[in-house]
Amino acid sequence: MNDSATETPTGDAGLVLEYDLDAPPAQVWRAISIPAFREQWLPEGALADAVPVSTSGEEEIRYRVREEEPPFLESVVTFRILPNENGGSTLRIIHAPPDARGASIAPAANDDAPVLMRAA
Repeated sequence: MNDSATETPTGDAGLVLEYDLDAPPAQVWRAISIPAFREQWLPEGALADAVPVSTSGEEEIRYRVREEEPPFLESVVTFRILPNENGGSTLRIIHAPPDARGASIAPAANDDAPVLMRAA
């Protein structure tokens, strides 16, 4: 594995990490898609659901993860595997926040907001 990783903040897309690995793409796919192997580096407890959200061939797989602390927000982590010119593979990890983070939280009934009075 190449020790250097590229970290790219991409605004709405979240955080993108890219690793150049010596292993061929098929071997990397097994490490991220087979639960027994995935458990070695991504424990099931970190996942919101152990079943992938989606898969695309042997090139991309998505998992939902959940934060360990309240409010326990969930997000999606995408793993993309691409062959590189050295015979190994490039693993791109994209951690995207939910589309409307916190938008579903209703305001408190006792939020002490100023009262708006209208004349009749």
